[in-house]
Amino acid sequence: MTEPSGETAPEAPEDLDQDAVEEDAAEQEAAGREDAAPSSGTAGATEASESVESAGAEAADGTEASKDAAPELSEAQAELAAQRELRARIEARKAEKSGPVESGGKLSGTAADLLAAVRAVEGGSASGGAFYAPAPEPPRAPRPPETTVRPAAPAAPPAPTAGALAGVREVLARGGAPETLAGQVAAALGEQAAEALTEDPWRLLAVTGVRPEQADGFARALLGGACGPDDPRRAVALTVWLLDRAALQGHTALTLDEVAAGLARHEVPDPEKAVETAVSEGAVLVFQEEEPEPEDAEEGEPSEAAVASDEGPVEPPLLGLDRYALAEESLADGLARLVRTVTAEEWDGGELERAVGGHGLVLHTGGEAARAEPLALAAAARERGLRVLVTVHDAERPGDEERAAGTTVPLAALLSGTAGPGRDEEGALALDLLVVLDAPQLDVETGAMLVEALPDGCRLVLGGDPEVLGSAGPGAVFADALAARVCPRVASRRPDPGPLGELVSGIGVGELNQVEAPGKEVVIVPVRDAGEAVHRTVQLVADSVPRAFGLSPEQTRVITVGHGGSAGTRALNTALKQRLNPGPGRFGGYDPGDRVAYAPAPGRTVTGTVLGADPEGLRLSTGEGEVVVPKERVESALRHGWALTAHQAAGGRWPAVVVVLPGDAAPGLSRPWVYTAFGRAERHLSVVHGVDQALPRSVAEVLAPARTTRLRPLLIGLLATPDEE
Repeated sequence: MTEPSGETAPEAPEDLDQDAVEEDAAEQEAAGREDAAPSSGTAGATEASESVESAGAEAADGTEASKDAAPELSEAQAELAAQRELRARIEARKAEKSGPVESGGKLSGTAADLLAAVRAVEGGSASGGAFYAPAPEPPRAPRPPETTVRPAAPAAPPAPTAGALAGVREVLARGGAPETLAGQVAAALGEQAAEALTEDPWRLLAVTGVRPEQADGFARALLGGACGPDDPRRAVALTVWLLDRAALQGHTALTLDEVAAGLARHEVPDPEKAVETAVSEGAVLVFQEEEPEPEDAEEGEPSEAAVASDEGPVEPPLLGLDRYALAEESLADGLARLVRTVTAEEWDGGELERAVGGHGLVLHTGGEAARAEPLALAAAARERGLRVLVTVHDAERPGDEERAAGTTVPLAALLSGTAGPGRDEEGALALDLLVVLDAPQLDVETGAMLVEALPDGCRLVLGGDPEVLGSAGPGAVFADALAARVCPRVASRRPDPGPLGELVSGIGVGELNQVEAPGKEVVIVPVRDAGEAVHRTVQLVADSVPRAFGLSPEQTRVITVGHGGSAGTRALNTALKQRLNPGPGRFGGYDPGDRVAYAPAPGRTVTGTVLGADPEGLRLSTGEGEVVVPKERVESALRHGWALTAHQAAGGRWPAVVVVLPGDAAPGLSRPWVYTAFGRAERHLSVVHGVDQALPRSVAEVLAPARTTRLRPLLIGLLATPDEE
């Protein structure tokens, strides 16, 4: 919102009569120059005050001098003298008007220039057109003021009081639930958690990890005979729980039929009525999105997905939680704002540069080698004098030189204000162009925060590889923006080099090819069972890779399918710690030097190394700097990090990668999973292989499940224009 300028008309100097003042004001108004009037800021007020005081002092001095030099006059004589003096001043002023006006005389600045121009026109020495200054050219793009203001660090939620925790423990004990859940319950339900839990025991489902059958048992213990499967409180809590679970799989919404089926699996007698109750109480929202006809549909032929409607095809109703609904709507509005507020310009260069010059939003796709293209775009934009920043998903991705220059920063650090440009008073980043690499890792809430922080007129480039796994959080920002076809999409033709590039490119089209690797860029290590897989993985990280490539174990990352299982991250990290950094785990199971994976928020992983511990918690060294993990969060938010899942590793790259595929990993494999895991290696990839034909079959046939989201139709509704390639 623009604040009033606060401009006021200047006070007339004492040596001008009223006619002269009015004439000057008329001249200023005719010229259309608002800057002729000084603002009412502090400096202007100080100057005016000093001027008045000076004039008053001079008048007082003159009065005293006249009293000493002249005999005292009668009142009538004094009045006549004052009138004569006033007439003389008026005549002198009129005489001055008939002569030339010199800048730097009694008038100065804009007023003097305007008056001189008027007199020149009146005298015939200049034409009337010379009186008007040419209109200034509009600015190239809105530019927020340069600033180094940093937003305040987000305040941590207040810790539950001792009284609140005691009340929650008492309720949990009465219901037979572990008292160790007290902190999580209080954090989820607030200071009145004990009262809320007593009134509605199923609100225990708000705690991560609690299952419906556990909440049912807790409710029976508290309510006794008043508890039943058709309790409306149970129906509402289960509906919210189903949508929360769906968010963990990337969905921002579910169809009404999917929610009803989920409620039926948990023995809700009337699922449709349960959904209506949840909607009426405001626990969930219902959406009905219109689905535009595909561009390639023949005229007069209805879409298969269309529902009989006089207003065109309509998607099935969706249910969602308000936090994700608001995030998707805010993101769509923000992207539309950027598209509409950018002034199109002709930029020289390649296809990407030309597209960015003419549009506020551009999508760039390609593999690892293609990252060079948006980086080159950023460098060219800096040469144009634009304020440019490149942001990446993983804090370890920027090179030392880029990080030191501040031209490439991790996305989380940019949003928190610990890195990147400053912001103006409204919170907008001081940028003309933002390039986001690893855009497939954007979830809807992070995407909304990012776009809301960009000023009007800022250009946004979202770049990434559409074949990798999507974001760990809910939403499919990059995929939805590509599918909406509302902005230019530039596909890189630059292939990834070498045997690793050839292998990963083949996986992207569904083929697991054997590649020639004369430098041992790719090595397959067959294993019979999970125990052998763990043993060979430790051997590779600690001995084989360092010996063959001169890489330290810290430069090698292990990737496996999940946390559990006989060769999941837990088992692998236990074995790797014992070999690489043995110790008693004196700091909550961790020792200085341990590699760790820290989840500061759901869906986001930061890798680092343990430095030590202090009363505040465990200190880590990460790509974002030193981080302190609070003591109460160590158990829930921290894991050892020599081995990661593919979702945790997405967005990062390491010199060497060991991908572990034990026999029980087959159900978790898909083409995007294999593409992502294999593509994290820069120089060397070892595949500990125990899934036989499940690997090529998953690459050829198994795609990632589609995510249910609302961003695509929202973007189409806001920016429906002919497709631009």
